[in-house]
Formats: sequence, structure tokens, C-alpha cells
Amino acid sequence: MITWPPPPPPGPPPKNSSNSLPSKGNVVSSSPPPPPTFSFGAKDRSTARSRSPRSLRPNQSSKRTPLKPLHWVKVSRATQGSLWAETQKSDEASRTPEIDISELESLFSVAMPNMEEKRARQRPSVAAKQEKVLLIDLQRSKNCEIMLRNIKMPLPDLMNSVLALDDSIVDGDQVDYLIKFCPTKEEMELLKGFTGNKENLGKCEQFFLEMMKVPRVESKLRILSFKIKFLTQVADLKNSLNTINSVAEEVRNSVKLKRVMQTILSLGNALNQGTARGSAVGFRLDSLLKLIDIRARNNRMTLMHYLCKVLSDKLPEVLDFNKDLTYLEPASKCGGESQIQLKELAEEMQAITKGLEKVEQELTTSEKDGPGSEIFYKKLKEFLADAQAEGRSLAFLYSTAGKSADSLAHYFGEDPVRCPFEQVVSTLLSFVKTFERAHAENLRQMELEKKRAQMEAEKEKVKAAAHKEDLLEP
Repeated sequence: MITWPPPPPPGPPPKNSSNSLPSKGNVVSSSPPPPPTFSFGAKDRSTARSRSPRSLRPNQSSKRTPLKPLHWVKVSRATQGSLWAETQKSDEASRTPEIDISELESLFSVAMPNMEEKRARQRPSVAAKQEKVLLIDLQRSKNCEIMLRNIKMPLPDLMNSVLALDDSIVDGDQVDYLIKFCPTKEEMELLKGFTGNKENLGKCEQFFLEMMKVPRVESKLRILSFKIKFLTQVADLKNSLNTINSVAEEVRNSVKLKRVMQTILSLGNALNQGTARGSAVGFRLDSLLKLIDIRARNNRMTLMHYLCKVLSDKLPEVLDFNKDLTYLEPASKCGGESQIQLKELAEEMQAITKGLEKVEQELTTSEKDGPGSEIFYKKLKEFLADAQAEGRSLAFLYSTAGKSADSLAHYFGEDPVRCPFEQVVSTLLSFVKTFERAHAENLRQMELEKKRAQMEAEKEKVKAAAHKEDLLEP
């Protein structure tokens, strides 16, 4: 059996005070008074705060409206002796002014939409424009849209022109841009996985979907690009190859140039007589450029000027030998752009050959594409037949031009490896230009000397007349 401890003895009765309730007669109430209230209780505090604007010490927190953040770099640990260490002291904390949170919220709160506006935005509007779904990289998408604006034609029509190999709709540059914006494998997978309404996709995405309808679209675009540029490439290459053949033929067949070269050989042997350089049977081609460097003792003319004088006196019919070399300048600056380079011509020939091989491969592959590529297959087959015939003709011309280039170097006793076609042509052209200037300067000098002689003759004539008058005077 459990024995409970005895209850504590009752406390002394409370003294009667002015705050005690009055009792009937002298009887004091046996019920204890209510517990005293303290001024720092939670209820009291909230009541006190309700009477004044809400304020908050910096270290206090309470539920409040979201405010705009101050993006500072927070110090979590106050270094001893720093301002922040001083701030942590109790006497300093009490000096910190209270922050009026109500005022802070009214000035710096994050704008929160009311629920009615939020619900209105969430409700789909029939009249509102449907937002476009963008799956492709934003920058690539923007560049694609710029490209499409330049083409200015419906996407289905654009793809139909590709399948028809129609080069009247787009030019070579536009096709190259289309190649640049062919969808990658990753982009294709992304679009295939899209299950929403395709009409809501962006312009770039819809363009990619249209391209994906064409089997091996990038390969077909490259074939179209090759087809557009083929005739121009062949024409430019033929022009360069024909120029090589023509200049080689002109130089080898020019009798006047041969006489000029023989005269230079005679001048050189005369200057070098009795030395190791004398009795030469010929000279290297670049020696032509040294004639302008050798000056006469009186410094009034060079060996080039003297050559022009000798030819003018003894072989005047060869002075216009440059007229025999009409293709020399075109060979040096073909098309007004740059000198013909055999290496570049070889690269162009190789590009055309490889291009035709790719066309042949695409023709074989597209035959199995099905009904969608029937027109493409038919047009490509027609193009390939014509292009291969052009290719065979071009290959023969290329081979002939190569032999002509080598023969030009051999004509001057040079090795085509050490002195290639480009060097032969540029050296000859420089010699011709220098020869023309020297001959023109000789003519001007002769004209000046002729005028000077006439003036001297006039002076002598005047002197003779004056002397005759003196003799006749009595």
C-alpha cells in the first residue's frame, strides 16, 4: 500500500490591502488571489506593439513581407578590434536605432501580385497569342531566323526546290547558309521527342522539321551547291588553263623576243670578255632584271637604256616585241585578281573531280530513297551526264596546260621545279615593262637633244646674219 506524503501546511492569509476585494463583514475570502501579471509577457508585448508602428532590432526576426535583398558580402565572424566586434557589445547594440519595418516594407517590398491578377494570368486567354516553344539553342535559333528572312519563301517551297535541284530559286551563298543550318543529330532527336503541338514551335524548329522530311538533306544541299557553282568553276579553270597554253605558245613563237634575247647575250659577252663570265651560250632568266642596275660612267643611262638604243639603231623592227606577248599580263594577273598559281589550279581540278565522285555516290543512294526523291534522282542523273563530259574535257585541258607550263621553263633553259611557270611569267612581264619605260625615256631624251640642236642652229644662224650685216656696213 502506497502512503502519500502529507500536504504542505497552508500559507499565511494575505494581508488586506486597498487592492483586495471588499468582503461581507469581517470575513475574508478563502479563494487565493489571481497570479500577478508581468509587463514582459508575450500577450502584453504583442499588445504593446499593436499600439505603435512595427519596429525590429537588427538582430530580431519576425514574419514579414518579402523585401528586396541587399547583395552585400556578409561578414560571419567579427575580427577582434574591428567595428563589427565593437558592435557586438551589449552597450553598443542598445544604441542601434530601431528599424520601422512597416515603413521598410512600404518602400522596399518585392511587388507581389494579388491573387485575382495571378489567377487571371493563369487562365488561358482565347484571344492571347500562344507562346512559341523553343527547343534549339537561342543564338543558333536567332541566326537561323535571320537566314530565313533573307530567303523570303515558304519552307515547303524551299525544300521542294532542293529536291528538284532548282538553282533558279536560291543562289550558291544561300544554299551554303542552308547547309550551315542543317539540324544536327542531337537537334533531330530533340525535335522527334517533342510531343506537343508542332504549330507552337518556333520558326527555327519548324524549319528543322521541314528539312528532316528530306532524306539526307545536308548531302542533297551540298549536291545542289556543287551544281550551282559547277559551270562557273569549270569556266574559270578553263580560262586559266587556256591562258597558260596561249602564253607559252606566244613566247616560244615570238621571233622578235628571240632577237632581243640574242642581243642581250651579245652585250653580256662583250662586257664579260676575258672573265669567267664571258663566252656564255646563254643566261639565266632572272638576269633580265639586272640590266637596269648597271649604269654608264656618266650616270645618264643604264644597260637597259643602251639595249633599247642598240635595237633602235640596228633592229628597230623588234622594238615592239611586247605586242607578240598579249597573254603575258593576263597570265600574271588572271581576271584582274591575282597571278595564275599552278598549285591552286591543281586544287581546283581536284575539287571538281571529287565533287563529281560525290554526285555519283548520291545518285546511287537517292535511287533507294523512295517516291519523295524521284524528281531529285531524275534531275541529278541528267546533271551528272553533262558534268562528267565537262570533267573529261577539263582533265585533258589540264594535262595540256601542265605540259605547256613546263615547256615554257625549258625554252629558257630553266628547270620547271627551280623556275616554275609563275616565276617565268612574272620575270618576263617585269622585263617588258622596264624595257618599255627605258625606250620611252630614250625617245624623250632624243627629242630634247633634237630641240637643243635646233636652238643651237637658230643661234648660229642669227650670229651668222649679224656678222654678214657687220661686213656690209661701210
